[in-house]
Amino acid sequence: MLNLSWITVRLIRTRGAVREFCISFSSVKQISAGSQTAFCTSKLSNTELGVFMTRDERRQMVESFGRSPALLSSVLRQLPKKMWLYKPSPERWSIHEVIVHLADSEASSYVRCRHLIAEPGRAMPEFDPARWAGTLGYFHQSTRESIELIRRLRKMTYSLLITLPDPVWLHTLQHPQEGELCLEIWIERQERHIPHHIEQIKDNYRAWIGTHPPRKPATRSERPGPPPTVVSLSAEYC
Repeated sequence: MLNLSWITVRLIRTRGAVREFCISFSSVKQISAGSQTAFCTSKLSNTELGVFMTRDERRQMVESFGRSPALLSSVLRQLPKKMWLYKPSPERWSIHEVIVHLADSEASSYVRCRHLIAEPGRAMPEFDPARWAGTLGYFHQSTRESIELIRRLRKMTYSLLITLPDPVWLHTLQHPQEGELCLEIWIERQERHIPHHIEQIKDNYRAWIGTHPPRKPATRSERPGPPPTVVSLSAEYC
């Protein structure tokens, strides 16, 4: 049984694996819970302790981060644009709104990432996606320009990240809800952002195709025609 009065435990999910890190007011201790191990020391802060990934894990994360816009474009090319404005329900976003949101988020992340690298310790301004979507006229914004903006900004951030020395990954900022976050954890969360919305886009398509089944074209031939084509959104595209 752990005495949590003298230990602060941080749970970090890194590429599917949960790792435990903590701060202790005593000397270095090692705490095991099942297959997970946490190391505690009074000499290190959360940030100094926070090498949460190996270099190989970090490289894989950054490569995945850089590929996400291409995955997004690959999925969007499979979908008819006539359904991009379809909303499964009034409170859900359309694909059009998701794309413009991703562009706004990428622009915000582009700036935050550079603050983390060049000016660590700053407070991160809050990003309210619902408010941005509701006040910035997403319906009137161009998805084509948004997709290009996502691609360009993500490429520039990726090109910067692959040049960073190890100590910079421990730079921190103050998150309005979660407190101190280091660059490594923040980028790991950004790496999951586009894939999360790709799943949302797939769900929208499935809902749309369920209410708009493809019609079989009329033909004079008595021979049955080919079955209507339905886009496959399997892992082949994602």
